[in-house]
Amino acid sequence: MAIAVGVDLVRVARVRRLLEDNPAAEREIFTERERDYCACRRDRYIHLAARFAAKEATFKALGTGVGPGCRWTDVEVVNTRLGRPTLRLTGGASRTTESGEPVAAEISLSHTGDYAIASVVLVHGGAV
Repeated sequence: MAIAVGVDLVRVARVRRLLEDNPAAEREIFTERERDYCACRRDRYIHLAARFAAKEATFKALGTGVGPGCRWTDVEVVNTRLGRPTLRLTGGASRTTESGEPVAAEISLSHTGDYAIASVVLVHGGAV
């Protein structure tokens, strides 16, 4: 069993500026389900920033980054009925483990007015 950790901190203003300057980026980075979830929030940008940080933290834990074979939307933050965030890995993100074993994931998100942070723990070949 192998454990990998990733963390990312992002300024909410940076994500807001990115999406306002390039509206097409929102569809490239976030899934429809993520966009819908954030659209219902008072400040959607702070929630989008937390998901952006989660994607970055996941790519760090996977050791891949975004590039050929792995897209932003391959990492999705999905909330349970009780609101707890979970990770859903698809596409290239689900195929990046060297062992080919299943990956269990735990995620924690937090945000303030200026910053959003995400921490991701991946356990290869076991449950968290």
